[in-house]
Amino acid sequence: MTREALVQLRGVSKSYREGERERQILKEASLEISRGEWLFLLGKSGSGKSTLLNLVSGIDLPEHGEIIIEGRPINRLSERERTLFRREKIGFIFQSYNLIPTLTVAENLMLPLELLGALNRQRRAEALELLAGVGLADRAQSYPDRLSGGEQQRVAIARALIHRPLLLLADEPTGNLDAETGREVLELFERLLRPTACTLVLVTHSSEVARLADRLLCIRDGQLSEAALAPGALV
Repeated sequence: MTREALVQLRGVSKSYREGERERQILKEASLEISRGEWLFLLGKSGSGKSTLLNLVSGIDLPEHGEIIIEGRPINRLSERERTLFRREKIGFIFQSYNLIPTLTVAENLMLPLELLGALNRQRRAEALELLAGVGLADRAQSYPDRLSGGEQQRVAIARALIHRPLLLLADEPTGNLDAETGREVLELFERLLRPTACTLVLVTHSSEVARLADRLLCIRDGQLSEAALAPGALV
């Protein structure tokens, strides 16, 4: 049975100016991402993978075309409306973790709930339970600079999931980690996300990470195309 489309890109174009030259990142790109699907993006550095995540999240806007999430054309929303939509519906995991250094692990984790005005006793307890689920119950009062890279990424994953998003966007979440720690992070994705209906769009250069995808997509010369990944190979 065909799954319902959660994300739709319809004729999306995006370019950036580099000096005197305009560089086309996406050229009338169209795409559907099903609810609950794990779609992974491949492509060379600078091909537009992170740009696509920023467009889907509403952080950036297309020059042409529409981006529709759960039936809402987010590119037509005001900046404030996009921010509120993103806070409620989308989780984002960055390669550089993006934890706030002046907040403890627990405070970083609960920040999305605070921004939504949803931090009550029950949700606070759920947050601490999620922290235990990523193996960091004993680090709740630690600050990010006291954590290893792998620990910081686990906090970032928990933070991205704390508000139960419909859509999770991950920009090379294992890119700064060694192989063993990267595998631990992937195990977390499998354990925390697979049982839910959360849709995952993930950027990666890793063939090991790419094997977890339901579907692989390559960005090349501004175009999106289905990709197949042979063992040990990378697009």
